[in-house]
Amino acid sequence: MFGNLGDMGKLLEGMQEHAKKLQEELESKTFSVKSGGGMVEVTLNGKGEVIDIAIDDSLLEDKESLQILLMGALNDAYKMVEQNKQQSALGALGGLNPFGEK
Repeated sequence: MFGNLGDMGKLLEGMQEHAKKLQEELESKTFSVKSGGGMVEVTLNGKGEVIDIAIDDSLLEDKESLQILLMGALNDAYKMVEQNKQQSALGALGGLNPFGEK
């Protein structure tokens, strides 16, 4: 499978560097989701941290609607970040060939 342990070490090192680069790229992305026709907008970074929330002033007196729209936007944004992580991981696997075939 591998010519020697040195080749396997180089492969693992390359995989680690590639994974680190993908992680940095993912963390630098932002994901925004709108809810209620744009009345609530939530923005997360690639780590899944909320970095911004925008709420239309008309919702400030309707607590129940605000809560529902905010929960929906947050859940959708978290799903978007998770899907992006999964796609990045699958893409990383596709770019590496541990069997040395070209």
